[in-house]
Amino acid sequence: MEPSVLLLLALLVGFLLLLIRGHPKARGHLPPGPRPLPLLGNLLQMDRGGLLNSFMQLREKYGDVFTVHLGPRPVVMLYGTEAIKEALVDQAEAFSGRGTIAVVQPIFKDYGVIFANGERWKALRRFSLATMRDFGMGKRSVEERIQEEARCLVEELRKSQGAPLDPTFLFQCITANIICSIVFGERFDYKDRQFLRLLDLFYQSFSLISSFSSQVFELFSGFLKYFPGTHIQVSKNLQEILDYIGHSVEKHRETLDPNNPRDFIDTYLLRMEKEKSNQHTEFHHQNLMISVLSLFFAGTETSSTTLRYGFLLMLKYPHVAEKVQKEIDQVIGSHRPPNLDDRTKMPYTDAVIHEIQRFSDLIPIGVPHKVNKDTLFRGYLLPKNTEVYPILSSALHDPQYFEQPDTFNPDHFLDANGALKKIEAFMPFSTGKRICLGEGIARNELFLFFTTMLQNFSVSSSMAPKDIDLSPKESGFGKVPPTYQIRFLAR
Repeated sequence: MEPSVLLLLALLVGFLLLLIRGHPKARGHLPPGPRPLPLLGNLLQMDRGGLLNSFMQLREKYGDVFTVHLGPRPVVMLYGTEAIKEALVDQAEAFSGRGTIAVVQPIFKDYGVIFANGERWKALRRFSLATMRDFGMGKRSVEERIQEEARCLVEELRKSQGAPLDPTFLFQCITANIICSIVFGERFDYKDRQFLRLLDLFYQSFSLISSFSSQVFELFSGFLKYFPGTHIQVSKNLQEILDYIGHSVEKHRETLDPNNPRDFIDTYLLRMEKEKSNQHTEFHHQNLMISVLSLFFAGTETSSTTLRYGFLLMLKYPHVAEKVQKEIDQVIGSHRPPNLDDRTKMPYTDAVIHEIQRFSDLIPIGVPHKVNKDTLFRGYLLPKNTEVYPILSSALHDPQYFEQPDTFNPDHFLDANGALKKIEAFMPFSTGKRICLGEGIARNELFLFFTTMLQNFSVSSSMAPKDIDLSPKESGFGKVPPTYQIRFLAR
């Protein structure tokens, strides 16, 4: 027999043994779904357009709660506002477990505030929320930090003198600097080479995590992890960022003043020292490293990507940008910077920002959950550790709440009197116990950065609005907007 055939047979046998060993048969009574093939799961039902498209098609046949076998493992899909809220809010404790994203699992494992479970997650979340609140409300509030960063951005944009530019890295710089000021106790210059390198690694990683190849990896990671692929580059990128974080932690350790903690890292190191005699403490080096990586990555990439989508939409719909500017002129004027108190007096601008978040649909599949005990849900029994995908895109495009779900229309968030209205289906930060840690900071960033830029500049493109394509560059775990050029013209 040919050596190549023998090798192929050996690989196939190894694949089968690996999958059989790694995935015991699920107990319980799972929701309906397409019949899976042994080991391959529902591969034949997967659409070339990616996981989200596949789930949307299956939902038409199986309803709002259904099971899909991603490779050999069953995952329960929650589709639509009601199903998601019923699980993540009404049965919040049971659904508060965190599932995995295969392509980042080798780095995050089960550490850090985003991917931890059980008591580890509860301890880290409590600590992170309290510490971020303290440093966001201390000597300099988050509002002041964002206003300062917005001033730096305006100065930088003035230097462009209306020439076309790609806003990707500038938008990353401003959002990264806010989280950096809280986590590392410093902000970086927009030309800082180390800073720009880290931002490039974040951008690359978010794109790779959202790529089609990462979605294929999600189905068969147990087998594909032994071969070259996207997952190798993602791990390499994240490890380089971790190396930087490690150096920063060591510098903090050397200069630590117990009476004057400067930031998140200092506060964590003091907690580590306090609990060093506790063998079961969750405040150890690994959780510090991965928590800082989690906050740094999430705090940079989500808000900056939303701003990128937002200004692309302003180019596509210039009449919306003009209405926002009119409201800015009426409420704020041109002689002072925007502040958070202005938001309640600017319902149209607030509605536009809500609609940007809804339409950009940044994390369409949601970060995976799992049930942390055997759970009865809508008449089905979900065994402990069953993974659950809350399809956030299905809430953000729910026709019961949004009249034109596939159209960008700020009126979705305005009532008959022109006031901002609260909509249950609006959950870009997810909902329940695992709602995004940085929701408050992100909302403040979006309002202050968006209004400051439109207060000082009009935006234009060399392309006609009708020719601007809003299709994402990547659409998987996240959505990556297309690259584009924009002119910031001083008003």
